[in-house]
Amino acid sequence: MTHVAHVRPQSFLRTHVFSVDHKVIGRQYLDLALVAVVTGMVLSWIMRFHLGWPDTAIPGLGKIAPSGAAGGVITPEYYLELMTMHGTIMVFFVLTTAPFAGFGNFFLPIHVGAEDMAFPRINMMSFWVTLLAFLVLLAAFFVGDGPPLSGWTAYAPLSAVGKDAGPGQGMGQTLWAVSIATFCVAQLLGSLNMIATTLDLRTRGMSLARLPYATWAWFITAVIALIAFAVLMPACILLILDRVAGTSFFIPAGLVISDRLQPHAGGSPLLWQHLFWFFGHPEVYIAILPGFGIVSQILPVFARKPLLGPRVFITCLIAIAFLSYTVWGHHMFLSGMNPFSATLFSVPTLVITIPATIVTLLWIGTVYGGRLRFTGASLFALGFVSVFVSGGISGFFLAQPSTDIYLHGTYFVVGHFHFVMGVAAMFGIFAGTYFWFPKMFGRFMNDTLGKWHFWLTFIGVYCIFMPMHYLGLAGNVRRYSAFTDDYLQPLIPLHRFITVAALFTGAVQLIFLYNLIRSRFWGAPAPANPWEATTLEWSTASPPPFDNFGGRHLVVTHGPNEYGVADGRGRDYVMQAAD
Repeated sequence: MTHVAHVRPQSFLRTHVFSVDHKVIGRQYLDLALVAVVTGMVLSWIMRFHLGWPDTAIPGLGKIAPSGAAGGVITPEYYLELMTMHGTIMVFFVLTTAPFAGFGNFFLPIHVGAEDMAFPRINMMSFWVTLLAFLVLLAAFFVGDGPPLSGWTAYAPLSAVGKDAGPGQGMGQTLWAVSIATFCVAQLLGSLNMIATTLDLRTRGMSLARLPYATWAWFITAVIALIAFAVLMPACILLILDRVAGTSFFIPAGLVISDRLQPHAGGSPLLWQHLFWFFGHPEVYIAILPGFGIVSQILPVFARKPLLGPRVFITCLIAIAFLSYTVWGHHMFLSGMNPFSATLFSVPTLVITIPATIVTLLWIGTVYGGRLRFTGASLFALGFVSVFVSGGISGFFLAQPSTDIYLHGTYFVVGHFHFVMGVAAMFGIFAGTYFWFPKMFGRFMNDTLGKWHFWLTFIGVYCIFMPMHYLGLAGNVRRYSAFTDDYLQPLIPLHRFITVAALFTGAVQLIFLYNLIRSRFWGAPAPANPWEATTLEWSTASPPPFDNFGGRHLVVTHGPNEYGVADGRGRDYVMQAAD
């Protein structure tokens, strides 16, 4: 495939808004994720405050949501609406958008030595369709009956029958389904673009074996996303048809909701669970595998050692991608499935921990004995390893049907997936930001602020999510807006501790936000290769020119992993495009 470079745009709109330059699109994705994460974090603050002090009014909330929080006190229904929107925003518009679409768009073409993505206009369209999906989702806050309360998983029949199911289950739930279906379209376009770019636009000498680890992770993630979102999109379309066209894909016969017999027959609520979780578990790896690649690229740079077992690392990523499609049933152990089926899903759930464990050992082996330089980027990369392991260990309990039946509906699961998917992915995003910011903007972020940001965030997330495992073991049911049962009353002080930790950790992110904005305009100027790294993005100017390499066509002569090797110039690394 021969890529024809597009001409440099002349107008402001084509340069900065409706741009086909992959670097501008990557920054747009990251900006969208920044807006989304602030939105999602505020929603979580409101929920956590209510869990700690359920009868205390939240100032101003009554004016924003008069029906859901009259007088500032949250109703159980409004709590579920906040939970639904928080989960949806964070999973789709932060954890998928930033590490995969944001960093992937900016750096994948540069990593392979290309001037742009294979399909620049489709690339631009993928961002604007993602933005449209985000705006449609936010619109659910402003419709008459409010946002949906069916959870980010939107389980049928609650999500399928319409307004009879309760507040937010009318137009709000329809907007949710339209938003996610639209988001799927955008991700399918982006995934196809990344796959085509990686396979067809590599510069001379850039064999697959010489691809940087982050590029391998983005490529494999794109393959996962291509299949996963191709399943979720028609599932959302079927859900919309059930809601507005009278079909019965997910609604069984004889269902009575709000004293009204539903005019449907023949559908299966479990069909939605199968379709959703066939997407949902690969989605965990869509969120986390880019972090694998980012961390694997950062640790060798700051340890001044090659990544241990690079071919083993790539093989493990491929194994995880394959196995991610065999484990969706472990989300459904409580659905009444045949015990033999539960066992069949339990086995690959345990097996998939093997490649993840091997990758973790490769990271530890890379750092061991290295000359580690502690920066904001390397600290968040190490923090990624820590929280990923902490969350992964609790996954063993949930992989067993016998223990999952007890733990599945409790805060144990909340602690598990926030560690392994949410916090780990966020640490990958932070690591990538501190690492690539000099390349993206030509300026350094303040490293002292970066270290403060890491340590306070690291302590904070453990104070938030580690106690949730104890809450789960104590039988604390998740998705409850208040804990009135006698056996739950003694757990309220722990909820208040978690709430204080969550408010503190959220406030710490203001350090990052200040550092990000200030450094963008007033940070210290950065040279082309400030970290003494080897991959191709460090062979061009900071920030890169319009065509990435200033008209040069680099020839790759080395792999991405050559650290601790004398290059004849007094340096301990060899760049990929070295003579």
